This record gives sequence, C-alpha cells and structure tokens, in this order.
Amino acid sequence: MIFHKFSSAVISVKNLGFRALPACPDESGLVRVGSSMMTDYFKIVYAYRFENGSTIKFDLLLDNKTLALVPEKRQDLPEWTLLGYCQCAICPLDAAAHPRCPVAANFSGIVEKFKDFTSHDRVNVAVIVDERTYSKSTTVQMGVSPLLGIIMTTSGCPILEQLKPMVRFHLPFASIEETIFRMVSMHLVAQYLRKQAGKTVEWSLDGLTRIYAQVGEVNRDFAERMAGASKNDVNVNALVNLDAFAKMVPLAADKMLKRITPYFSALLK
Repeated sequence: MIFHKFSSAVISVKNLGFRALPACPDESGLVRVGSSMMTDYFKIVYAYRFENGSTIKFDLLLDNKTLALVPEKRQDLPEWTLLGYCQCAICPLDAAAHPRCPVAANFSGIVEKFKDFTSHDRVNVAVIVDERTYSKSTTVQMGVSPLLGIIMTTSGCPILEQLKPMVRFHLPFASIEETIFRMVSMHLVAQYLRKQAGKTVEWSLDGLTRIYAQVGEVNRDFAERMAGASKNDVNVNALVNLDAFAKMVPLAADKMLKRITPYFSALLK
C-alpha cells in the first residue's frame, strides 16, 4: 500500500504549499505518477503538509482490474486488527479464513502516522492521480476522511466493497451534491450492467438506500474498533465525518435530483 517511487506523468505541487517531497526525482518540484493505462495498477497519492513543516505521504496502489488495494506487508499487526476484535455485527467473514479484519489491517499503519496530531490541527492535503491533482487546506480529521474511505472500500470488506466502483473516479473533498450525483450514477450503471448480464434490476434508489444502511452499521461498529486502537481522536473523528456524510446521501438524494432535473431538459423531451 505504501510505496516511495514515482514514474512517467508529471504533476506540479509547487503551488500547493509543499516543498519537494522526498520521492521527487528532479529539482522542478514535480511529482511523477505512472499512467494506470500502461500498468496493472492504479495509484492514488495522499500527501499531507502540516503547519510545523512535517510531511506524511501515502501511495495507495490498486489493482487496475479489481480495484483491490495492494496491502503493505507487515508482520507486526496490532491486536485490534484481529477479526474478532469488535467485529462488525453484520460482518460475514469467518475468523478461521480471515484472521484479520481486512480494513483494520490496511489502516493500522496509517493510524500510527497520525498519533501525534489532533483532529483540528491544520494541514495542506494534496491528492494526486494520473489525470490531475487536488489540494485543500483543512483539518487533519477532514483530510484523513477520504483516505480512510478509499481503504475501507478496497480492502476486501464484503459490505463496503459495494461502494468500490467510486474509487476509480475518486473525488476527494466532494460536496454532498457531487457525492449524490456520483453515487446515483454508480447505482444506475450497476443496474445497467446487471441487465446486460440477464440479472434482475432495480431502477429506483431503494437498493442504494439499503447499501447505505449496511455501510452505516459497519461504520458504527468499526468506530468502536478504532476507539480502542487510537491514542488520539483523529482517526475516529475521520470515520465519524465519513459516516455523517454517508448518512446524508440517501436522505438528500431525492430532493437534490428534483432540483437538478431542469439540467436534463434537453434529454427529457
């Protein structure tokens, strides 16, 4: 999951408030990210620069075909990553086949990186993918939330991976309107693919609402796991923020879709 090499495409980070990151190969202040179209992997880089000048960088490597996260190899996983430790009530995994919670195992290294910061510390965040760079000045808890969202949906959790298609079109720091549009689009594309495969389809948003209800249950239980693992409130609050945002999607979806209906006037004739 965490790597320190870059290749091909170039993206400037000079105007993001970052000094050249340790992995930068040249003096131009450019971060090089390999093109996922030419490799078996898709990379998302999260880089954090704090007010004290320190930086933290995570290179998330995802399988281009499945979007499964390539995990960092660790031999010293903490006890709270065991599947039976505050296991989610609706988790279908069996401890004999899956001794570790896949989300906890992949997130454990990140938890340690933020142990010296508080939720409301300020940070500049740069999110780098092949096509573009996103940046935002925010709090640590808000900066960690989208990173946690990627890990939770790509680690192999059978419940959360229902949201995995969103990761390939990752939009960090998205507004509620952007999130609703992307989630509804994902749901409808899934129904189209099901129809193409001869399976039953559900064009209403009821299926999406059910998915979010399950995601809410996992978020609640995983927060308990994190509370027992974190020495500060950054990681738990990052999950709380992520969950609060997720809860808003099904509640606000119908109203938002009605509001943007005029945008589709040319397609509704």
